[in-house]
Amino acid sequence: MSDKSELLLKPKRFYKSAAAAPVEQGFAIQLDGRTPKSPARKPLVAPTQALGAMIAAEWEAQVEYIDNSLMPATRLAFTAIDRIAETRAEVAREITAYAASDHLCYRAESPRVLVERQEREWGAVLDWARAEHGLVFTPVAGIIHAPQPPETLASVEALALTLDDFALAGVAFAAGLFGSTVLGLAVRAGQLAGQQALDLSRLDEIYQAEQWGEDAEAKARAEALAVEAAMIDRWFAALRH
Repeated sequence: MSDKSELLLKPKRFYKSAAAAPVEQGFAIQLDGRTPKSPARKPLVAPTQALGAMIAAEWEAQVEYIDNSLMPATRLAFTAIDRIAETRAEVAREITAYAASDHLCYRAESPRVLVERQEREWGAVLDWARAEHGLVFTPVAGIIHAPQPPETLASVEALALTLDDFALAGVAFAAGLFGSTVLGLAVRAGQLAGQQALDLSRLDEIYQAEQWGEDAEAKARAEALAVEAAMIDRWFAALRH
């Protein structure tokens, strides 16, 4: 499809300014004073002023056409508004499934320098999860699936269900991005920045790039993931404020 054809599929910017304004339910994104609707026709309202401002900034940044591929916080907000309230139990199970095969639990068998780096850096995050949430994970060497303690998975699911819709959407997004529920929870708590969590999730790839160099495709993929990691970092920071 040509660039011109793609533009024709995008709606033209129809508003002069975007901002967040207080309403009874939180902070509504307003386009010239009118609140846009989600795909399920619900108003786009954020629970905190900081998150409302973050989402409004995405709308303000649009130029001639509205490109939702450049609006990740808006898309995640729509997920929180449309999907989470109706499927909280399902989303909590998704988060628990990531915990059941958490990336931080699958360690390299060699070389020793990578093994030691994983033990040190991944181990510190697992230690935090134990201290902060009482979550005890069992690391293994190799990639063969090993079950995690049932009580740990039950605690993860229970913890997920305590989160509000926007935090739950964020943790589900982060768990998928990092391949790790533990990293997602650490970013939510402000224990790790989004880029730190992403680097930890890519520790094997980073080590290989240090040894052999990074090809252009891998670099482009890492840069795209970094954009998402920065967004989810700002998302959780906005929810905390």
